[in-house]
Amino acid sequence: MTNEPSREPPKRHRRRRRRTPVGASPGTLQLAADAPPPQIAAIGFGPQGVVERKPIDLDEIVALRGSCSVIWIDVTGFGDVATLQRLREMFDLHRLALEDVVSQQQRAKVEDYGSHGFIVLRMVDESAAPETEQLSLFLGPGFVVTFQERPGDCFDPVRQRLRDPSGQMQKHGSDYLAYALLDAVVDAYFPVLERLDGRLEQIEEQILGTGGEAPVRELYAQRRCMLELRRAIWPLREAIGTLVRGETKHFSASVQPYLRDVHDHVVQLLDLLENCREMSSSLIELHMSTSNNRLNEVIKLLTIISTIFMPLTFVVGIYGMNFDVMPELRWRYGYPACLATMVVIAGAMTLWFRKRRWI
Repeated sequence: MTNEPSREPPKRHRRRRRRTPVGASPGTLQLAADAPPPQIAAIGFGPQGVVERKPIDLDEIVALRGSCSVIWIDVTGFGDVATLQRLREMFDLHRLALEDVVSQQQRAKVEDYGSHGFIVLRMVDESAAPETEQLSLFLGPGFVVTFQERPGDCFDPVRQRLRDPSGQMQKHGSDYLAYALLDAVVDAYFPVLERLDGRLEQIEEQILGTGGEAPVRELYAQRRCMLELRRAIWPLREAIGTLVRGETKHFSASVQPYLRDVHDHVVQLLDLLENCREMSSSLIELHMSTSNNRLNEVIKLLTIISTIFMPLTFVVGIYGMNFDVMPELRWRYGYPACLATMVVIAGAMTLWFRKRRWI
């Protein structure tokens, strides 16, 4: 007997949200004990071309910012308060915004702090989908600063466009760079939802085919994935809508059409997600209906068999009574005649059931 591998989906551990201690002053940074140290990468561009540093020292950021018209600082990890405070002072970031950076599981939102804008959204990792990660983005004159909790993101296409000397991104400002990052985050959800939709179709085939409980367990696991994605995408529409309506001054009028395109993509994501949710609900109903139909077929077959054996049991019961004076009791051919009668009765009833299309 071979041991088949378990098909149960891996258990997902709910991540606890880190909260600021009660009564702490605004802007207090509450870091996790196992938070990795910050890894900083920088890409700057200007008249002299594109400069990329990975990793980069904090002192080098000052020099790079002075020589580039636009600089993108990407920080991964929050394990050092001193580094975070130094970055806050370097770019004049608001202390309340920095507190939101390290307090993960924030809802997608847009804040305007005057000298800079602050955007929070959830970023999906295709390798760990549907797990999402908080991305915090600061936008100011000539700079974009992003904070990620762990390595791995969807920004490689943006980095390739920045490295291309003949590209168009070097001709725009920091607001266009921020748009490109937002667009990359939103577009990364499409392959995740497409794979989810394809998996639901496979589950449908399994329910209609072999059935069983394994497809249902996976279906409920996929519904939990949809819930995770919905929590990330639904507030994103409101946040991008804030940018489209021009409620923050950090995006120029030339970038507004691109932001509207991002908003359209978010609406498409919500449509895809709702279609998946409706399909999953339909699959649950399909499973219940299929299970009931199979049960009805079994009950129907057993009922027909019982009905066929009822007259046979009656005949056997009559001739099984212990009376001395009974017709055909001493007849030589009574036993085969009784069996033949039972066969004729069973055959006639079976033919009648087939004629009525009950079997």
